Amino acid sequence: MRGPLLLITILFTLICNLAFGQNPIGLPDIINFEKTTYGAGTQNWGIQQDRNGILYFANNEGLLTFDGTFWKTYPIANKTIVRSLVIAPDHKIYVGAQGDFGYFSPAANGKLQYHSLLDKVPAKDKLFADIWNIVANDKAVFFRAEKKLFKLEDGVITVYNSNSGWRFMGMANNQIIAQDKRGLLKYEQNSWKPFLEQPIPDASVATSLSAFNGDTLLLATWQHGLYTIINNKIDKLEDYNTQQYSNDQISEAFRLNADMLVVATNINGCYIVNRQGSIVYNFSRKLGLQNNAVLSMFKDNHNNIWLGLNNGIDFIANNDAIRHLNPEIFTEGVGHSSVLYDQALYFGLSGAVFRMPVAAAGDFSLLQNSLTFVNHSEGQAWGMNIVNGKLLLGKHEGAFSVTGGDALQHFGGKGYWNFIPYLLKNEPVVLAGNYEGIDILGYKDGSLSRIGKIKGFDESARFTAVDKDQVIWTSHPYQGVYKIKLNNTETPEIKLYTKADNLPSTYNNHVYKIKGRIVITTERGVYEYNARTDKFEASKLFGKLFDGLYIRYLKEDKEGNIWFVQEKNLGVCDFSGGKMKLIYIPELNGKLVSGFEHINPINKNNIIVGAQKGFYHINYEKYLQGLNDPQIRINVVKAIGKSDSLLFAGYHAEVNDVKIQQQVPSIGYNWNSFHFEFTAVLPQNQANLEYSYFLEGFDTQWSAYSKKTEKDYTNLPHGSYTFRVKAKNNFGQESAAAVYQFVILPPWYQTIFAYLAYSMLVLCLLFLIYKRQQRKFRKQREAFEKEQERMRYLHQLEIDKSEQEIIKLKNERLISEIEIKNTALASTSMHLVQKEELLTKIKHDLSKLNTNIPSDENLYNLRKIIRLLSSEEKSGEGWEQFSIYFNKVHANFLEDLKSVYGNITSNDMKLAAYLKLGLSTKEIAELMKISPRGVEISRYRLRKKLQIPAEVSLFDFLSDFKVEQ
Repeated sequence: MRGPLLLITILFTLICNLAFGQNPIGLPDIINFEKTTYGAGTQNWGIQQDRNGILYFANNEGLLTFDGTFWKTYPIANKTIVRSLVIAPDHKIYVGAQGDFGYFSPAANGKLQYHSLLDKVPAKDKLFADIWNIVANDKAVFFRAEKKLFKLEDGVITVYNSNSGWRFMGMANNQIIAQDKRGLLKYEQNSWKPFLEQPIPDASVATSLSAFNGDTLLLATWQHGLYTIINNKIDKLEDYNTQQYSNDQISEAFRLNADMLVVATNINGCYIVNRQGSIVYNFSRKLGLQNNAVLSMFKDNHNNIWLGLNNGIDFIANNDAIRHLNPEIFTEGVGHSSVLYDQALYFGLSGAVFRMPVAAAGDFSLLQNSLTFVNHSEGQAWGMNIVNGKLLLGKHEGAFSVTGGDALQHFGGKGYWNFIPYLLKNEPVVLAGNYEGIDILGYKDGSLSRIGKIKGFDESARFTAVDKDQVIWTSHPYQGVYKIKLNNTETPEIKLYTKADNLPSTYNNHVYKIKGRIVITTERGVYEYNARTDKFEASKLFGKLFDGLYIRYLKEDKEGNIWFVQEKNLGVCDFSGGKMKLIYIPELNGKLVSGFEHINPINKNNIIVGAQKGFYHINYEKYLQGLNDPQIRINVVKAIGKSDSLLFAGYHAEVNDVKIQQQVPSIGYNWNSFHFEFTAVLPQNQANLEYSYFLEGFDTQWSAYSKKTEKDYTNLPHGSYTFRVKAKNNFGQESAAAVYQFVILPPWYQTIFAYLAYSMLVLCLLFLIYKRQQRKFRKQREAFEKEQERMRYLHQLEIDKSEQEIIKLKNERLISEIEIKNTALASTSMHLVQKEELLTKIKHDLSKLNTNIPSDENLYNLRKIIRLLSSEEKSGEGWEQFSIYFNKVHANFLEDLKSVYGNITSNDMKLAAYLKLGLSTKEIAELMKISPRGVEISRYRLRKKLQIPAEVSLFDFLSDFKVEQ
């Protein structure tokens, strides 16, 4: 059985060596960015990077940008494919597309906007196809189409036509070179002049031009290899093994460093070749590229390589200090152990052990893949240890020793984990931890032999260490920690320590020997044994380092640094600077073999770490040198309200300028929620970075560091704010803070005008309150006055009532008096009537006697009496006295009647007086010495003179007649 198996193994090793011998064992990480990742077109025709670290790609769907975290696409006006781009000295991004070319420049809010230059092209030259190349110097920008070259200088487009077609244009060492059927032409003094003394050999089509060495230029051609040009002479490049890839359709080539050349091809991916002609790498689909057709290539600010592919974008971490050791010969086995022995590096995997000569190499990852299979090592290799100058191998199948390319089995029947030197009764022996305890091995006649095993201990001993007193410590993941003293091999002293002995837990404890002391890694930090109390306690030294962290693995290197695995994270406690520094290496997070971690710190240039697929190599010295302070930038600031408003899109000035914010925007209160996006421009080391932010004016302190590259603030009050964000790498180095300032305007109800309005309202309110109080006081006063008035009125009523009683009495008395006087007047009037009748009768009777008196004297006396009576009858003294007396009784009634009605006569007045007295018609007729009929006629005439309405009686009118004063 062993013969055929050996033959198969040898054939397999030879095939692997032939197939993969051209690549180093260590491959840099390759990150694939698929179309679904960056969200744009499949093909990427050109790559550039600005001084801020942002990458730009000429993509099928426009200008594509990448800042290390976020991808953005900016289409051009006609939505066609962007074939070329360049960042010119004026800091604008010039792009060429199909039938159009122009430039991208930030708008006021920092968002890139496309500006077409097509309107500057003469009308007769506006019809052209793709712009394949763009170059720029301090004065002008040149655009190459198939039939035309356009030059933009001082805002003017100049067109250079070529009937045979322009095949290529490039620039290096400030020389602008183009190619048409005449060969290579140099732009000089506004014209194109022959550049070479002889034409390009084999009618080659140029694809790229770059600086090579001093004044020497490197010219790449599509299918005829590489050429150098110096002093107008062209020569075939003979170094760098060009014959191997000359026919692979070279799309671009440039120097990677002083010794290496990088060549992109359309057929077989990307080559990195050294001057000696060795192909250091051939990156293709076989090594992790998405496809072999490389359309564009770029070396970024950190000497890493970006590839624009026919379908996607790939990033090669060429300058990374961490490389993956996983050649096909490993068949992606799990890396369990490694050791440097006899100028060869041995790798123990889950399927076999492999050997690679290293001689005096500095960085093992750069060695060519010369791995060979170690014969008879098939199966699970758990551990390798050098004990007493011998390489011992612990496998699932048993204990082996390795010499050169062969493994020799010594013991079988059970699996072995590790081998530790030990002094047993001052004799050197080997403690072999295995599945069933610990065996004691010795050497007999130069060969490994089994002395016996530690009796009474039958547990698996994968974690074993020996202290300075030759006490053996071993741990079991589920039972605790064992202390074994071999004072007597027949009856060793064995004690088990568990949670009862002050360990945080009985489970998940691992024993290691670090800095000369035995330590136990637990779920709650690192513990040490206290011999005085015979219990465990938290380590004072390691407690400061790990502060309660769950450490699964520890390994000390030659410089005294402690490599560790915390949970699934790899790190190192670095003591090289005189002060301990805790450094995590997040690039390998989650890639280690959980539960079977392995770290082999050979020296500062070679740290071998076991992984799920093979191993990883860390050049620790290079890793320390390659870390720079991260540079943080704010990419997006949005104000969020009912809709989003983009305030800032990443650029304070042109794309290649480094400027701080110039203007502070003022945002309405309706947009008082904000969204920030930020990142540090380190594409290959994003896992190393954490971010902390602080909104001055709102937050009270910086946030805890986290991986988040976005932050939202909602419902901020009005005021001035400054958003600050900084990044920290795994070395604890912090970036300078990126800053964005903004102002949230107060809501309309908190503006100056609103406060003025509020002041006016308050004043008006105070005024209204004052007026209300005034009205209240006035009403109270009025009420009081009304009450007083009412009281006075009531009092007056009492007085008036009394007066009215008095007046009533007076009126009643006056009425009585008037009635009496009217009666008296009536009586007087009647008396006067009677008197006159009496006098008339006496006069009549005396007249009868006049004829019968004989005596003259008596006749004389009689006639004298008759004349006296006649004079008395004619005198009006009786009426005059009556009228005077009547006016006194009736308040000048007759005078007022005469004053109002001047047309009435004395008889009218008499009639009115008699009527007012209430005399009857007969009585009035007697007084007026007229007939009753005459009285009626007189009444009728008086009514007409007084203009009394028919419905009013003459008596009522005269009774109510009164002249207002």
